[in-house]
Amino acid sequence: MGLLIGWNDFVSDFLPELIELRRHFHAHPELSGQEHQTAALVAGELRRYGWRVTEAVGKTGVLAEFGQSKGPFVGVRVDMDALPVEEQTDLEYSSISQGLMHACGHDLHICIGLGVAKLLSIQPPLDGGVRLLFQPAEEIAKGARWMRSEGAVEGLDALFGLHVFPELPVGTIGLKSGCLTAAAGELSIDVIGEGGHGARPHQSVDSIWVASRVVSGLQEAIARQLDALTPVVISFGKIQGGRAFNVIADRVTLLGTVRCLDPDFNKTLPKWIEDTVQSICLSFGARAVVQYRSIAPPVYNDPELTSIIEVCAKKILGNSNVITLEKPSLGAEDFAELLQPLKGSMFRLGVAGQNGCAPLHSGQFAPQERSLPIGIQVLTSTVLSWIEKNSSYKDRDR
Repeated sequence: MGLLIGWNDFVSDFLPELIELRRHFHAHPELSGQEHQTAALVAGELRRYGWRVTEAVGKTGVLAEFGQSKGPFVGVRVDMDALPVEEQTDLEYSSISQGLMHACGHDLHICIGLGVAKLLSIQPPLDGGVRLLFQPAEEIAKGARWMRSEGAVEGLDALFGLHVFPELPVGTIGLKSGCLTAAAGELSIDVIGEGGHGARPHQSVDSIWVASRVVSGLQEAIARQLDALTPVVISFGKIQGGRAFNVIADRVTLLGTVRCLDPDFNKTLPKWIEDTVQSICLSFGARAVVQYRSIAPPVYNDPELTSIIEVCAKKILGNSNVITLEKPSLGAEDFAELLQPLKGSMFRLGVAGQNGCAPLHSGQFAPQERSLPIGIQVLTSTVLSWIEKNSSYKDRDR
C-alpha cells in the first residue's frame, strides 16, 4: 500500500472546506431519525467525490461505496444525529435551533467520514472496496438496527469506527482490545400497591414506600448476590406516582437504565432483575410489572483489527500519542449492533484543548477541530492497511 506521499498536504488542502462543513452541521443540528438535511448534504458531498451513494437506508441513513466490487470489503461507520441539549458554548457557529445541539461530536464524526471519502478518492484501494455507513439515530440506539435490517453490513468483512473522547488531548487516540463499552438496557418497573388515607397507612399498601425499597433493594442485591468482578449498574432517573399529599399512592413507576460489561451474564440479567423486584414487592404485599428493553449489546473490539489501528496510528502520531485504555466504558454505543454479524473495532479520538474539554452531552461541549485531520488519517490508513492485509481474498465472488 504505502502511505500517499504528501498525505498531510492533501488533507490540508481540503481541511478548510471540511471545517466549514463541520460548522454548518454544528449550527444546524437534527435529532435522531430527523437527519434529513444532514443526510442530503452528506450524500451530495459523497457523489461529488465520486462515490456510489444510496440514500434512505435505515430511514435517514446514507451508504456510499468506492473501490473494487470484488475482494476484501471493509466498512466505516459514522453517526450523524444531535441531542436535545441547549448549547452554552458561545461559539460563532453555535446551534441556531433552540434546545438542540451536537453535544456528542457527531458533527465532527460526519466530517471525518467525509474526509476519509475524499482521501480515498485521491488514493483509491486497488484490491478491495470500502463502504461508508452514515448512520442516523445513534443517540436513541435505533439507527444501527434500522441500517442493519436493510442490509447495510451485508458483504462486509470488517467494520471500523471512532468516537470523540474529551478525556484525551487533541493529537492522541485511545485504544482498547476486547470490551470497549457496556451492554445497556432500559428498565421500567410499575410497583402496584393499594391506595388509602395518608393518616391510616396500615390499611393500605404504600406503593411509594415499596418503590423506595425496590430502589435500595436492587443496589443491595447487586452488592451481595452478584460477582463484584462482573460489574452491573442500575440507575433510576425517573420516579412518578401519587395524586395528593394525603392519599397513599396505589401505583408508582420507576424508569432507569441498566449497564453490564459481561455479555453472557447480560443475557440472564433481565430475569434476575424481574425475580429480585418481584420478591421485594411480594414481601411488602405489593406486586410489580417489570419491563426490560435491550438498548445495545457491548462493543467488542476485535484484537486483530485493533492492532491494525494501533500500527497505523503509531506511524502517523508516534508511539507516545497512542494510548491504551485500561478500563471499558459503561456508556452504550449502538455500533455494537452492526458488529453482530462481523468483526470490528472502534477507537477514541482525543479532542481536549489546553484547558480541557467539557464532557459529552454537556451544553458546553466544544471539541478541538484540530482533531479532524488526525481522525481522517488514522481511519484512512487503517482501511487501506486492512485491505492490503486481506488482499489474498481479492478474487473471491461477492
